[in-house]
Parts: sequence; structure tokens; C-alpha cells
Amino acid sequence: MNLKNVKFLLSMVLLLSILNACMTQPRVRTTENRTTQAVRHNETPSPETIQTEAPEEFKEKKAAETPSPETPKEKSSTGKVSVTESVKKEERIKVALPEVNREFRAAWIATVANINWPSKRGMTTEQQKQEAIDILDKLKENNFNAVIFQARPSADALYDSRYEPWSIFLTGETGKAPSPYYDPLEFWIEEAHKRGLELHVWLNPYRAHHSNGGRVNSASIVNKMPNEIVKLANGMYWFDPAKKTTQDHAANVVRDIVKRYDIDGIHFDDYFYPYASYNNGKDFPDQDSWNEYLRNGGKLSRADWRRENVNLFIERIYEEIKQEKSWVKFGISPFGIWRSGYPNGVVGLSQYDELYADAKLWLNKGWIDYFTPQLYWPVDAPRQKFADLLEWWESENTHKRHLWPGLNTVEVKAADKASEILRQIEITRRIVPNSAGVAHWSFAGLNSNMLNQLKSGPYKEKALIPKTHWLEPLIQEKPTLNLLDDLNNVQVNWSLKKQDKVAHWVLYKRYGETWEMEILDPNTTLQTLQKHKNGKKLDMVVIQAVDRLGHETEYDVKLVS
Repeated sequence: MNLKNVKFLLSMVLLLSILNACMTQPRVRTTENRTTQAVRHNETPSPETIQTEAPEEFKEKKAAETPSPETPKEKSSTGKVSVTESVKKEERIKVALPEVNREFRAAWIATVANINWPSKRGMTTEQQKQEAIDILDKLKENNFNAVIFQARPSADALYDSRYEPWSIFLTGETGKAPSPYYDPLEFWIEEAHKRGLELHVWLNPYRAHHSNGGRVNSASIVNKMPNEIVKLANGMYWFDPAKKTTQDHAANVVRDIVKRYDIDGIHFDDYFYPYASYNNGKDFPDQDSWNEYLRNGGKLSRADWRRENVNLFIERIYEEIKQEKSWVKFGISPFGIWRSGYPNGVVGLSQYDELYADAKLWLNKGWIDYFTPQLYWPVDAPRQKFADLLEWWESENTHKRHLWPGLNTVEVKAADKASEILRQIEITRRIVPNSAGVAHWSFAGLNSNMLNQLKSGPYKEKALIPKTHWLEPLIQEKPTLNLLDDLNNVQVNWSLKKQDKVAHWVLYKRYGETWEMEILDPNTTLQTLQKHKNGKKLDMVVIQAVDRLGHETEYDVKLVS
């Protein structure tokens, strides 16, 4: 054998030795390498990978070292369970919490013609702010939980609009900004939310100038969009709903408000095509738009064409609100009767035929989140019975949206207005038990007698807004509850990462077998609790957050020693 063959044989032996060593290497190194690699990339290694590839003796050792959930990991020198184990125990506690009251309790705040706020033109900024605070304080004190604030009465603005002039009802002159400057809508939102009140922005989509709005000056939208607006016999100006430029302008106004302001809802009332009386009974002057529709091959009747104009607009507004902010609710308060004869025995103005508003369709299609038909008649009205109308609207509520009727708190025709309103609230609770609520027209009707009757009766306790179950919750995590126990009292505080999404907190306290609960404003995060009450000891505290759609988070619980 020559030297060349010897070198070749030695090389082959060395290669076989290396291969044999690789084949017999423990597989746990593979796991370690994958784990190390995952950590370097800020990833969590797969538990399945580790368990599959680790040796059996490693698994047995880990199982022996891991305590069972029932076995305390740490004990103090006295043998008592440590704080760590106490926290683990609280995390495992399942509590049957008492049910919280839920009801929508709103008041309309009308700015048109200075009906509610500001109470007169020419008030200073500070006077306007103080008047707003007084209104909100009164609503909070009497356990209301929502405000429907008119920010656009007639194509003018009680906010810093990018599309329309400042309102004459705010400053006394169309186009004149408040001085000292402030944004009234922003102020109302901030102050309402401080008090745990929702704020819904109320707009009139088609009214361009009110007869109480003074002369039409150069800043008025009437002079900015003359091709879209017609004048009515009573002195009002109205957008033509058929024109695309009308639809686009109104939609831009709504979207701008939703985008820039932290609101809870957008609200339209009953004004679509105007009431016939506004034009002395004459037909709405939209001949040019109608002729254009026919020239383009339109086949609908004139009445159906008008209804279609409004229907498309309502559907568009709902979709665009959700595209901008999915949690902002859209509500409409149409005239209380759809058509005479619906239900049987009902007689009255037909919004379907006179206002070209097919409100039944909007409810059937689910194009709204809440529906507030203006049921402004007494319970026993012979041709407009409150309960019959509400039951009929509920029968049309195929998507199970919120049905919160509007009540005529100002001038319902009854000898005792307060007793009448209380009866209507009770009927509403019976007919719509799972989503109760009403809106009061308007704040002017909430005098001392009315508020006393409400506060001592149906509004005695606070209530959360009913849950809007078809919209996704805004808060996923649960709050953190902290407890400091002293001799006579217990100090509790709580927090949540997404605190800006909190509409209310619900604090539960258990004394023996008796639960107490409080609905708290979003800024309240600290309380001192009595350790003993009525001879019973405080033994448990629970906190839960509620988002602006009424969804509750998971709760955090602490035991009191």
C-alpha cells in the first residue's frame, strides 16, 4: 500500500467519526438553540416545540417542581397564605354581581330661536358657559345620562365649522364668532362627559335658514349655495334634497363633526321635506330637479322619487359615520305616526306622504342605532294612543335597535303633566324591557315639579345607557383595583390603560350578604369605604368599567380581611 492510499483511508475514518458524533448528539440542544433564537428576535418560543423536543427526564423534573393551583407557593412565618397567594385566589373568584339599572334618559337642548340655550342672544362667553353648566348640573343631579344638543339648527353652527357660518342664535349675527372665543360644542362635550352624560349632536339636515334667524346676510349659506336652496312661504329657506350637491354638503358637515369632536351620537329630528304648512299648503318647489330626473330616464312617481332621495341620504349618513368612528351612534326622532291607519285606529299626519320620510324603512333596514319617534300625545288620546303607537313601532323593529320614544314634557295635553310623563315612562319600560329609555322634549319642560316627580319616581336611581350589542366593545382589558385597609375604613382606587374609552365605572361593595353598587363618572377613581355598615362587615370590593356603548369589561375583585 503506497502513501497515497494510506492518507485516503485515514481521511475516510475521520469523516465517519464526525458523522457518528453528530448522529448521537442529544436533541435538547436543538430546543435550546431555537429558544435562544426566539429570544434574540423578541419572540416567545412555542410551548409545543419545547415539550416535544425536551428529554423525558426534563419533563418529569419540571412537573415535580410545579405546584398545583391549590398548593400555596409561599407562606409567611405564621403559616398564613402570603400576599402572592391571596392575589391568586382573588383572580380565581367568580362573583355573581347584581344587575345594574339600564335606561336611556335624555333631554333635548334646542338652540334654534334660543329655546333652551343660550336663553337669549348677546350673552357673554362666560354667561353662556355658566348657563350650560347649570343645565348639565341639573340633569346629572336628577339622574339623566344623555344630552341631545342642537349644534346646527339651520345650516349654521354653534361650533367652529369648516363649512357653515356661526349661528345668529349664539352671537346675534350670522357669521360672527364668539368673543372671547370658545367652541361651544367642544365645551358642552367636555362638561357633559365630566358628569357622566353622553352628548349627541343634533343637526337639521335640510333647513337652510329659520324664520327667526333674522335677515339673510352675506355670510349665510343661502348666499353661498343659491342653486341648492329654495324659499318657502313662511320665510324659511330649504335645501332641495334631490340635488347631489345638497347631499354632499350635508354629509360633509356630519362627517366633519364626527371626525373632529369626541361625541357619542349624531341625531336628526323630524324635518326632511318640509311640512306643507311651511309653504301655505303648496307643493315643495323642486320642479327643476324633477324635470332633470325625468330627462335622465327616471321611472319613479314624484312622491317615491322624493322618498328615495331621503332614503339614500339616511343610508349614506349611517355608513359614513361608522367609517369614521364605529362607536358613534346614529339616531333619528321622526314624527310619531308613519301613516294613518298604522296601527289600526290611528289617525294623524302622515310623514310618509307629507314629509316624504319613510321612517319605517330606516328602522326595518337597521340604518340607525336608535329610533326616537315623537310620541307627543297623552296615553289616553283617542286617535293616537301612546301604547298602541309604541307597540307598532316595536313590531317594525326587526333589527332590534334601541327604541327610545320622545315625550312632550313641555306641553303634553294633560291636567297633570308630570303624572302623564311618568305613565309614559312606565309604559315604555313594559313594552321595551330590554332597552328602556326616553328623550324629553325639551329641557324647558323639566321644571322643579317635573324633576321632583322624576327623581322620586322612575329616576330615583342612576342608570347606565342600554348596551349597543351590535357594535363592538371598545375596551378589552379589565381594570386594576387596589385596596388599602385601615382600622375603620378601606381606601380603594382603580385604573385602566384605555381610560379615555371609559364612560362609567361600576363599584360593587358587599357587606355580609348585601350588595351595594354605585355608577360613577369616568374621572372618579378613588373612594373611601366604611369597613362596617348596619352591623355588617365589608368583605368584598369589585370594580368594572363600562365603555360608551354600554359594554362592561371583566371585573377586578379584592377581598377585605
